[in-house]
Amino acid sequence: MKTIKDLNKSFINGEWVEGLSSRRYDILNPYDNSVISNVSLATAKQLEDTFEIAKQAQKDWAKASADTRRQVMMKVGEYLQENREEIIEMIARETGGSLIKATVEFQLTAEIVEASVNMVDEIHQMHEVPSAIDGKVNHIHRLPLGVISSISPFNFPMNLSMRTIAPAIALGNAIVHKPDVQVAFAGGIFIAAAFEYAGLPKGIFNMILTDLEEIGDGMLTNPIPRLISFTGSTPVGKHIGAIAGQNLKRVALELGGNNPFVVLSDADVDRAVDAAIFGKYIHQGQICMAINRLIVHKDLYEEFITKFVERAKALPYGDQLDPKTVIGPLVNERQLEKVQQVIADAKAAGVNVALEGERVGNVLTPTIFRDVKNSDSIAQTELFSPVVSIIEAETDEDAIEIANDTKYGLSSAIFSSDLEKAERLGLQIDSGMTHINDQTVNDGTNVPFGGNKMSGLGRFGNPWIVEEFTVTKWISLQTNYREFPF
Repeated sequence: MKTIKDLNKSFINGEWVEGLSSRRYDILNPYDNSVISNVSLATAKQLEDTFEIAKQAQKDWAKASADTRRQVMMKVGEYLQENREEIIEMIARETGGSLIKATVEFQLTAEIVEASVNMVDEIHQMHEVPSAIDGKVNHIHRLPLGVISSISPFNFPMNLSMRTIAPAIALGNAIVHKPDVQVAFAGGIFIAAAFEYAGLPKGIFNMILTDLEEIGDGMLTNPIPRLISFTGSTPVGKHIGAIAGQNLKRVALELGGNNPFVVLSDADVDRAVDAAIFGKYIHQGQICMAINRLIVHKDLYEEFITKFVERAKALPYGDQLDPKTVIGPLVNERQLEKVQQVIADAKAAGVNVALEGERVGNVLTPTIFRDVKNSDSIAQTELFSPVVSIIEAETDEDAIEIANDTKYGLSSAIFSSDLEKAERLGLQIDSGMTHINDQTVNDGTNVPFGGNKMSGLGRFGNPWIVEEFTVTKWISLQTNYREFPF
């Protein structure tokens, strides 16, 4: 009997398929660089053929009953639960995230699948609206969009893949999905295995293991997909947006963040520190929603720094598969070297260090900069690492101005003992999400998840994702003879 590690291939038209490139790729455990698996990469021609397969298969899937689609999604959820421990371990092993992080990611993924079960009735529904023309009846229908191109990142690969895939398929669409090949199992192979187990008709979900050297912009420029769903960096998102605009394709883009955690003058410092430690150091800060800047009122500044540094210094680090570990490795050495350069540049610019981190193998322990000016380069850089800037605010209003002084607008948080004031100030932060007396890393299936400014376009979550992944159509019926003026 095949194990999941035997399925180290692309999944195209319901079959596990070897990539036809002459190149292969080693999937590594980022902690010790040990090889998890070796995969053959798919070619541009394979990708092109896959879009054609998805286009043809989607025509029948669009007509499938709600009960058929519901049963598939329920079986996907069943597969996930039956393989829970293996999935959690692989998420940790591939991404370098702790078992805590991997468990959170699994749970979020399961919740997305469960929520998608409730979306199947959203298509093929008709409602009637009135008309000013005598005898005309207006029917409004919601239909599947068609084929969707899905591209997911390395950090939360299963969750950030499934939040596109599950609603899209539940709503009658077909998918061509490219996970980051570094995390091929969590980001694609387990998902393909789940849909295979669920009996999804061939060609509806396709997962291709490849890289940009092989396919270039093929996921973007192919004329078949009607929407491109991408989670990743803002520069790549802008590139995708430009191509999509030229071809009048829809996009769902969740991009970078420079997320502020604001501590107002009346905040409970101990509780704020508790939240900030989690929101900064979950998955080593490699989350688009992770705290990037800690903005603290001057009256609480020194107390907050002292307590935050003390807590950060004590966080256990090392092998992500050790249940005690909080800080695991960064995803690869390239990312590690990039962050080390950011740290070196900040030091060279004279930014004060409150806690000096160190590199231990592929692990980077927490580095904390204090007395940072919001105009400093480090304060305007998405750090995606266990590095953080602490900025002093003169007043509560000043803190909000600092929070907004960035090109990004994904998530944010405010700590205060006055909930009414905090919500009022929260509405003034130009971000898609603000969390009061909590940290910035929050998600849910029934909330509008997404960013403003350079942090993206579109919203995930039900019912917002239903609007993204379907089309509405107006059909009018003239029930009696209409006289025309000529």
